[in-house]
Amino acid sequence: MTNDWLTARRRAKRMGEWLELPLPFALSEQSPRSAHNARLLLLEASGLPAKWINRLFSTGGIQPGDGAIRLHVFPAAELSSEPLYRLARQSVAGSPEVLFEDDYCLVLNKPAGMNVHPARPGEAGTLDEAALRHMLATNQQAAVRHVHRLDQETSGPVLYAKNDLAQWLLDEALRNKSMGREYVAVAQGRIRADQGTLTWPIGRDRHQAGRRRVAPGGDPAVTHYEVIGRARDATLVRVRLETGRTHQIRVHLSHLGHPLVGDRLYGGASALLSHQALHGERLVFEHPWTQERVCVDAVRPPWLSELWTALDGR
Repeated sequence: MTNDWLTARRRAKRMGEWLELPLPFALSEQSPRSAHNARLLLLEASGLPAKWINRLFSTGGIQPGDGAIRLHVFPAAELSSEPLYRLARQSVAGSPEVLFEDDYCLVLNKPAGMNVHPARPGEAGTLDEAALRHMLATNQQAAVRHVHRLDQETSGPVLYAKNDLAQWLLDEALRNKSMGREYVAVAQGRIRADQGTLTWPIGRDRHQAGRRRVAPGGDPAVTHYEVIGRARDATLVRVRLETGRTHQIRVHLSHLGHPLVGDRLYGGASALLSHQALHGERLVFEHPWTQERVCVDAVRPPWLSELWTALDGR
């Protein structure tokens, strides 16, 4: 995509369900006369996914205009047909904090103890339900979909896509490992090295359902850590993921000999905390439309600050 097209994308304006994309200056006198020509122009240099452009064209979602192309980016969704609609309507629970939101993305601050999506039919109280409830409460007809997940007992930011284009591009960013995720964790014992990179492959534990383990034939996994505090028998670490395997941080630190405080599944003691001491502190991603860098921070929850105060005072 050329800089001219990127500038045009950043000047685009939403008009209800449609997005008016101005043509780059060099093409402003060459407005496409048909949807077909507009499609070819978009395919040539707009930087938008070809499959998405062709699918939009097939449904009448591309319209030529005077010096612009109109795209049906924000079709109204029938939220009453969503599987979690009844639960979202009935629930009186408050929604988690909104950390970031625009027409394309929503980032919610998931608390520890909440599942991102239902683990069984009819399960209430998930983050997906809260996201749908937020849409209903703010009169937005967008069927949001989570882009990534966090373990039930891990807190922190979770990114949702609010339309097909956003989901398409954010899913691709996740697959390409261009989405940055940073965590802060409390590990048992004193980790000697100030920083390090853990590269043990991770696979399923054949002897315990739901558990993962370091396994020679497992999936590649890369975890970078940096010590930011030490207590007598615990270490506060900042962790950055290069891959996103299930339970990756928990498995790697446990294999290092320093399981997370509260993480009984991987050998952590739970006297001070009933869940693993792991919090997503920062989420960084490229905005699906403007391609600008979006950095979303989630402040440390009270349980984490209180835990470290208790450990640091021993």
